[in-house]
Amino acid sequence: MLADLEQQCALFVCDLEHSDSAHNIDHVRRVVALAKHLAKQEHAQLEVVVPAAWLHDCVSLAKNHPQRHLASQMAADKALEFLSRIRYPQAYFAAIHHAIVAHSYSADVKPNSIEAEVVQDADRLDALGAIGLSRCLQVGTSLNRPLYNQHDPFCLQRCPDDREYTLDHFYSKLLHISESVCTPSARCEAQLRTQFMLNYLQQLKHELRPS
Repeated sequence: MLADLEQQCALFVCDLEHSDSAHNIDHVRRVVALAKHLAKQEHAQLEVVVPAAWLHDCVSLAKNHPQRHLASQMAADKALEFLSRIRYPQAYFAAIHHAIVAHSYSADVKPNSIEAEVVQDADRLDALGAIGLSRCLQVGTSLNRPLYNQHDPFCLQRCPDDREYTLDHFYSKLLHISESVCTPSARCEAQLRTQFMLNYLQQLKHELRPS
């Protein structure tokens, strides 16, 4: 059942428009792979995790869209419409819907199941590490934002404002994600990926302030 589902989900997702290159099919495939891995570690139900991971961004709004905080609710509704069309068992619908709604950082919905925790963690892990760094730069470039504030690149004497500067997104969100992941297996990976990003910032400091 799951193999056939994944083929249909992949075809469905590939045909969708995405808000930016950081939320394209490559992102979805990485989240699916992470979600499967975490589900096995945490004994979560794959019949919920797999479709929720595939469809979590089936409605994708730009970071600066005024309805960004509603995107996961819209995606969850659209996902159930698709799953109903392909006759996926309705017994899983409520759990899948919640997992998709709760995955979003901006929606601020607390996951109430291990399956929702796994999908949320998988999506958040993809915002960290080398991939997360690349995605952050992609989004900043697509929004035509400067990389950093010339006078205080690392937010030492000002509050971060990621609506103005790409690097500020590290300080307003990315460096705090490891504190918000739910499962033990994701927490370990999040810490490793966060350290990579801290190393990048240290190197950038060196390059911007050569002695």
